[in-house]
Amino acid sequence: MVDRVTATDDALELIDKLKQLHGELMFHQSGGCCDGSSPMCYPKGEFRVGESDILLGEIGDAAFYISKDQYEYWKHTQLIIDVVDGRGGMFSLEGPEGKRFLTRSRVFTEEERNVLQQG
Repeated sequence: MVDRVTATDDALELIDKLKQLHGELMFHQSGGCCDGSSPMCYPKGEFRVGESDILLGEIGDAAFYISKDQYEYWKHTQLIIDVVDGRGGMFSLEGPEGKRFLTRSRVFTEEERNVLQQG
């Protein structure tokens, strides 16, 4: 199985901490408006997912969505959610922790692309 979105151990650790503070979570990969292109973390159900959003997968048992337009740009890559020191997006839950989620990526191999096309 090939995951379209994964998370580093540091990101998973922060997700666990945020779940303890806020309950179940969800993510949406921002398209670059107010908060750049950061993955935004919300309490589950607080962000309205619409017909223009795609469920890319889960990280730390939290659903991870991306807009269809963004997906078209990134569909050839695996998104790797990491965490770094700094201020997160103003609406994202990690801000008060002095951390921010960051999206890294890598291009899928030809074999991985074939698996994804079959599934």
